[in-house]
Amino acid sequence: MISLGLGTAVAVTGCSYSDIPFAYEVPVQQGNIITDEMIAELEPGMTRRQVQFVLGTPAIEDIFRDDRWDYIHTEAAGGGGRPDRLTVFFEDDRLVRLEGNLAPEGFGS
Repeated sequence: MISLGLGTAVAVTGCSYSDIPFAYEVPVQQGNIITDEMIAELEPGMTRRQVQFVLGTPAIEDIFRDDRWDYIHTEAAGGGGRPDRLTVFFEDDRLVRLEGNLAPEGFGS
């Protein structure tokens, strides 16, 4: 009877890996992978179709603000971590500006 209770306690506490120092946490990748090479291909004045060809489908396409697309990527064990972000702005369906921690300095200037 004691071994059954001890086995149940071990099984229930075994569900939490965060306290075990040698437990492997699977890296979770979410969003769009955006490389420096992809960003280097972007030029002011590109059409939405050209931007989508280079970067892929945006992670967030807000129907209330159709002048911007948001590309977000996170990769960290357990799904946490700081995301990489690139926001693409359009005027008259042409690329005018980039923002975010992946945006190059002086784009469109």
